[in-house]
Amino acid sequence: MASAVSANRLELLQIADAVAREKSIDREVVIEAMAEAIQKAARSRYGAENEIRARINAQTGEIRLVRLLEVVEAVDNDAVQIDLKSAQRRNPAAQLGDLIEDELPPVDFGRIAAQTAKQVIVQKVRDAERERQYDEYKDRIGEIVNGIVKRVEYGNVIVDLGRGEAIVRRDELLPRETFRNGDRIRAYIYDVRREQRGPQIFLSRSHPQFMAKLFAQEVPEIYDGIIEIRAVARDPGSRAKIAVLSNDSSIDPVGACVGMRGSRVQAVVNELQGEKIDIIQWSPDAATFIVNGLAPAEVVKVVLDEDAQRIEVVVPDDQLSLAIGRRGQNVRLASQLTGWDIDILTEAEESERRQAEFLSRTATFAEALDVDEMIAQLLASEGFSSIEEVAYVDLDEIADIEGFDEDTAQEIQSRALEYIDRQNAEYDAKRRELGVADEVGEVEGVTPKMLVAFGENDVKSVEDLAGCATDDLVGWNETVNGERKHQQGILEGFDVSADDANDLIMKARLKAGWITEADLAPAEEDEEAEGSDEVGEEA
Repeated sequence: MASAVSANRLELLQIADAVAREKSIDREVVIEAMAEAIQKAARSRYGAENEIRARINAQTGEIRLVRLLEVVEAVDNDAVQIDLKSAQRRNPAAQLGDLIEDELPPVDFGRIAAQTAKQVIVQKVRDAERERQYDEYKDRIGEIVNGIVKRVEYGNVIVDLGRGEAIVRRDELLPRETFRNGDRIRAYIYDVRREQRGPQIFLSRSHPQFMAKLFAQEVPEIYDGIIEIRAVARDPGSRAKIAVLSNDSSIDPVGACVGMRGSRVQAVVNELQGEKIDIIQWSPDAATFIVNGLAPAEVVKVVLDEDAQRIEVVVPDDQLSLAIGRRGQNVRLASQLTGWDIDILTEAEESERRQAEFLSRTATFAEALDVDEMIAQLLASEGFSSIEEVAYVDLDEIADIEGFDEDTAQEIQSRALEYIDRQNAEYDAKRRELGVADEVGEVEGVTPKMLVAFGENDVKSVEDLAGCATDDLVGWNETVNGERKHQQGILEGFDVSADDANDLIMKARLKAGWITEADLAPAEEDEEAEGSDEVGEEA
């Protein structure tokens, strides 16, 4: 390329064509880089103070060197300026502020100038190549690409994609997977970024979507959109779960993904170094989906807590280790797949816990209502879980319990109400001691027991309650070091849903004067409108 500067015209164009072809960039970019290089070399020859331009004719290869001079009234620097009279002698139409081109004789560049020119061309071509690479790959995030391993640096694999270079970082490879120079590699483009040394294309073989895309390549129904992949959870190189859904009732999504004698899934397994894959039918019903997700373990019963996104799963005693999986793998993948926290109990553990709850409730009723154990057991076995339920339920529901009559029911209910009054008086005294203002108790939905919880958590005025977020009251889940953890809320254990908590905060804001009834009305009207739309649709 050093000879390009002093080459004859034809050679110059041939070199430009060859570079453009080899680097997959525009010929104009290469010619522009050459012109800039010649310009730089000419400036070092004629003096850096001159404003020199080089022009290369793209058809003939002819090089023209010109010096630009600005037309001014009084010349301060004759290297870049010319007075109006001299300018008009060259070009009668010249005006103040115009630029006049002063033709320069072609120069024969020395070795240093030629070397400088080469560096400029190489740098310009490299910049153009990087820009082209970024433009080409930035819209290909989410695709699978094939490449050849160029080199391995500290466990990171540098891949030649033909028209670019990419990197698979060590943590994006499958465990115990090794590549050598010249190996073919297939990976998923998960990021393309502009970095200091040009665009970086980041590839992954451990990304959940790599598996999803491999299935799309092996299963035509996924590619055609008949089958959808709704969720993927992977323990790279070991085990994975993939949830699929069919938009055509005549096609079994699991069967289509498995293929004839497992041929389709086997192709994906082979690419992923033997990673075991559970293909699961997706369901809009959370409980069904979670039961499917825990396959191959059988599930006897599930209890959902939708607010906390938590589910309790009961399995037969002999299925516990299968449901949990080696080092908790099965339940962890099911949790990632479904987005729910999963607690697994055996039937024996659940039975024990139910028994413990029954005994606890019986003891509570016996003590609070001052009744014998038999009556307390009858109330607990009928499904009453708290003194409040006994106090405020319809009297007939207590009277209908076998062995009870109306007088007994009346007596039990009045004792329950007396107990609640005593409890409330205790809570009220505690609340005053904690410094919680009376106004907080006037907020609709706030109970005396809640006031104590507020006081213990430094919520002592209506403004304090109004400034709370829903999560502050009901708690929230967050992922810490890959593990889902639940952070306690102020009203944890009060049977208050997120909607109830939000309603409580809004009532406090209304009482504090932060908002008006009109601010709350639009939301209510929207809900009513939605309700009427649904009725209309049903009709």
